[in-house]
Amino acid sequence: MGLFDGLMGNASEVSVAEAQNEFGHLLGRNERIEKAYKLIRDLFLFTDKRLILIDKQGLTGKKVEYHSIPYKSITHFSVETAGSFDLDAELTIYISGSQMPIQRQFNKNLNIFEVQSVLADYVLK
Repeated sequence: MGLFDGLMGNASEVSVAEAQNEFGHLLGRNERIEKAYKLIRDLFLFTDKRLILIDKQGLTGKKVEYHSIPYKSITHFSVETAGSFDLDAELTIYISGSQMPIQRQFNKNLNIFEVQSVLADYVLK
């Protein structure tokens, strides 16, 4: 991911092996990471059980918030594809009991339909 994409709020895909190595300690016994995406310093992990949002805070990023969202708590979600003038694709996730949705932007090189497919596989179980 380029610095410009990071500053513009675009996410890029991280290898599952890299995410597993760095965040394996967050997982349950039989849980595995399916997809991982990075937004500057923050990450969000799609596991086979839940969505984990990782928010690195402060200048050094040493303070970290780990937010776990079981897929059964996701009431609906939407994707918006990149257009001619708007080069970003966007994923919006609505959580039960929360008025504000979670929104993440993806650069045009990332297949937003693949992200949507991973989420759909688990939310629609």
